[in-house]
Order: sequence, then structure tokens, then C-alpha cells
Amino acid sequence: MNATELPILGFAAWSGTGKTTLLKQLLPRLTQRGVRVGCIKHAHHEFDVDTPGKDSYELRHAGASQMLIASAKRWALMTEAPKPEIPQLHDLLKHLDLTQLDLVLVEGFKAESFPKIELYRPNLGKPLRFPDDKSIIAIATDVPESLPDNITIPVLDINDINAIESFVCQFCQVKGSQG
Repeated sequence: MNATELPILGFAAWSGTGKTTLLKQLLPRLTQRGVRVGCIKHAHHEFDVDTPGKDSYELRHAGASQMLIASAKRWALMTEAPKPEIPQLHDLLKHLDLTQLDLVLVEGFKAESFPKIELYRPNLGKPLRFPDDKSIIAIATDVPESLPDNITIPVLDINDINAIESFVCQFCQVKGSQG
């Protein structure tokens, strides 16, 4: 799945578990270490990053199959999918400039096989994906005593961002320019 040597690590969980919240805490810490991080997020619905009434939105909706918008600070490419099917992670990785990254963090794509940390909150009433998903390399939870006794992978405190940051850096073997 990962044709490059670049480490890829996912955060997989049921909706409402806190994947985005965790990543919003983790990303600045990795960046502060000097780690160049790219992200890929799976959306379960139709979405727009541009706003109705803005030129890029209007041009895309007028028929542009690819719409690139750029400024001095950033650029974004919106591409209409020729077939309405769920994209595969390995196809999306091709769109990133991997030469400018040290690590790719992935939110979602829980059904695909690549290293993932499962976020688990038993109060949501959803089952664990581990051990059925063999690509889960750790579980981050707020109630570790709710896990089965036979867990053979690391268990992290979902609320301990220091421990999660350390685990990510160690597993992905990234240090960044700050150490």
C-alpha cells in the first residue's frame, strides 16, 4: 500500500470519537518539533472547500473538472471525480508532494490496510475494530479497563497528548529538525 518510505499513520474510529480533535492537538506539537506533516481526511459526504458566490466555486460548478485556486500563501486543487466512488488511500497519496513531507497522518479510511491507531470510547456503544483489523498498532481510549484482557498492542490514554505524540514519533521514526 505504501510504495514510498514515508511513514503513514492513520487514526481510525467511529464518528464522534474525537479523531479531528486529537489531530488538532497533535499537529502543532509535531510541527513544533520540525516534522513536516501532510494529512489526508476521508469525508463521508459531499463537501466543498470553496463557498457559493466565490469565483472558484462558480467556475467549478459551471463545468471545470479541475479548479486550481492560488494566492501568495496557499493553493488548492479541487478535482471532480469522474466516477462517484470512494477514493482509495494509495491513489490520494499520489497527489501529495511527498518530497516536502516527513510523515502523513490519515483520518479515517478505517477499512483500508495500513498502520492505524484506533480511538475507542466505550460510551459511544460501538465495538472495537481490533483485533479484527490486523493493521491497528495501538488503541487510544479514555477507559482502558473497558478493553478485553487479551490486548497485545500498546494502549494509550486518549487524553494524554504527550504520550500519543511520543508514540507517533517513535513508531514513525520521525524526529524533525528540533530533535
